[in-house]
Amino acid sequence: MDMEEKLEALKKKKAQISQGGGKERQDAQHARGKWTARERIRFLVDGGSFSELNGFIQQPGNSSEDANGEGVVTGTAKIDGRLVCVFAHDFTVHGGALGEMHARKIVRLMDLAADAGIPVIGLNDSGGARIHEGVRALDGYGQLFQRNAEYSGVIPQISVIMGPCAGGAVYSPALTDFVIMVESSSYLFITGPKVLKSVTGHEYSHEDLGGAKLHAQKSGDVHFIAKSEKEALRKVRKLLSYLPSNAQQYPPHVCSTEQRKEMKSDPLQSLVPSDQRRIYDVRELLTAILDPGSFLEIQPLFAMNLVIGFGRLAHQTVGVVANNPKVKAGALDVDASDKAARFIRFCDSFHIPILTFEDTSGFVPGSEQQENGIIRHGAKILYAFSEASVPKITVILRKAYGGAYVAMNSKAIGADFVFAWPTAEIAVMGAEGAAQVLFTKEVEASDDPEKCRKEKIEAYRDTYTNPYRAAEYGLVDDIIDPEDTNNRLIRALEILKAKGKRGRKHGNMPF
Repeated sequence: MDMEEKLEALKKKKAQISQGGGKERQDAQHARGKWTARERIRFLVDGGSFSELNGFIQQPGNSSEDANGEGVVTGTAKIDGRLVCVFAHDFTVHGGALGEMHARKIVRLMDLAADAGIPVIGLNDSGGARIHEGVRALDGYGQLFQRNAEYSGVIPQISVIMGPCAGGAVYSPALTDFVIMVESSSYLFITGPKVLKSVTGHEYSHEDLGGAKLHAQKSGDVHFIAKSEKEALRKVRKLLSYLPSNAQQYPPHVCSTEQRKEMKSDPLQSLVPSDQRRIYDVRELLTAILDPGSFLEIQPLFAMNLVIGFGRLAHQTVGVVANNPKVKAGALDVDASDKAARFIRFCDSFHIPILTFEDTSGFVPGSEQQENGIIRHGAKILYAFSEASVPKITVILRKAYGGAYVAMNSKAIGADFVFAWPTAEIAVMGAEGAAQVLFTKEVEASDDPEKCRKEKIEAYRDTYTNPYRAAEYGLVDDIIDPEDTNNRLIRALEILKAKGKRGRKHGNMPF
């Protein structure tokens, strides 16, 4: 056989592999409203940039054409000109189920990504482990988990759930930095509805047991949900635009294509009411301060009393942690603590400065939070902020009470700069509670207890909670005009530009 014949044979073999499980199964995938693995990769990456790897790998002794590629497509590509590694389960081959050689392909890709210092993206659509391979399939999962942990904090890892993901398969996405799900067509659960019914007698739908909305709103296992596969893959591209390729690099600078909208006079002051009892949505404030159109909220439906996300300030990526008084008065609870702590640790892993916007009445009180471990979970925020060595800047907007004041990146746990608005109140507790504790006897002995109580509240607020008292002790660097917030943050970031060491600091353990 001469070279021309060999090249023709190679061409046919690659064409066969590209067909996955064949046209009939591809048609079935399309009938479910889903793309094939290769179609997903083509949409995700820059045109013509995908280079497949290990396409010829096959389980020894298995020469069946319907096992093309071992149920997973792996390779390198570019997204917005930046190199990435990507794998996509091929549901048309054994339902995308993981076996020994399937796992080997992904493991090799992850090793390559770590060595090359580029992100790894997994498009998950798998029936789970190949039962007939037994412990070899389980060992394959274990090798994936080990790489997820070893490369955490080394390279960004992103998972997109685009179909079923059950049993042991759920833990690899859970170990990655960000998880995206597609509504109505993707599911995450340890045990499926059929098995649960056989054990408990209760019937569950896939959606109720492990659908996108459940995980986005209740479990917190998912960071983004999308209405379609296209939207999910676009979210991957947008998310990557904020991230460095590895822990040795800094995030890219990206200029906003949007212009800041003309706003009425004193816009920031109008967004945050001076009356501590009035609520507002902190997202509006973040949008006004950050570069136009740059805020990307993470886990927007989970623990909504705290807002986290990426944005840009003077084209530089920043991580944002903000209390949201619109929900639970911005108080911190178990879920908000976990949400914040893991995000803070991710930012620290990849040299992303952290901006904290504080307006919190404290940690949520009550027996339910105590039983759920608010002390242990709340300590995670303290640990994460204390550990982080990236630039850390705090703006105190209104309330900053008690332990939550300390936890929300105070000077005591390492904030580089703390700015306060004139509306800030910094104290062990709010004026109403403090007056009740300190002046009960005086109020009760007064001829007009209600008038006396109000006078004591105002006296305490004027004397102890105003930001000037904290500034006197050096716990606030400056009290600023709200309109200067954007400029002061930009200047602070310029000063702190060289802060923090590059290279792996720590992983990003799931909480």
